[in-house]
Amino acid sequence: MNSLQIRKCRADEIAAVGAFYDRVVKNLDENINYPKWLYKIYPSEPFVRDMTAAHTQYVCLSGGEIAGAFVLNDDPQGNYQKGTWSRELPDGEYAVLHALALAPELQGRGLGSDVVRFCVEQAKAAGYKALRLDIVPGNLPAQKLYEKNGFTYVGDFDLDRGYEHIPVFSLYELNW
Repeated sequence: MNSLQIRKCRADEIAAVGAFYDRVVKNLDENINYPKWLYKIYPSEPFVRDMTAAHTQYVCLSGGEIAGAFVLNDDPQGNYQKGTWSRELPDGEYAVLHALALAPELQGRGLGSDVVRFCVEQAKAAGYKALRLDIVPGNLPAQKLYEKNGFTYVGDFDLDRGYEHIPVFSLYELNW
């Protein structure tokens, strides 16, 4: 149904993907910034550069235009061992989805579910046993997206990230 192309970000796309995240964060700031992302700070071009160098930054294209971006890796970027997961898995045995953003004008068209399905397929193919993620408590769009796609909420935890503006994160998991 959706003609979404998803692939790893190339070095020549770093600036464009960074600008895409800036546009998304600016839109969030003008409406409701559910994820509490910070304009030009996170996610931003330096983040995209680092994740592209690590081969974990993805770009979603629709009609040749950037429609979305996300990171898929096995780095929780915080203490996920604090979570009350349904399966005890050491770091490295589960994949983690980060910084999923969709173009504001394309939201509500099922693209988020397409991205989540892609991430599940990639994680399974890579031999991971689960896909985990965290969101800011109260991020209703993300909560609805992940729950609709089979994720289970496991609780809110301080992940030792040291963000004063986000003291705890809501953890979600999908096991197979």
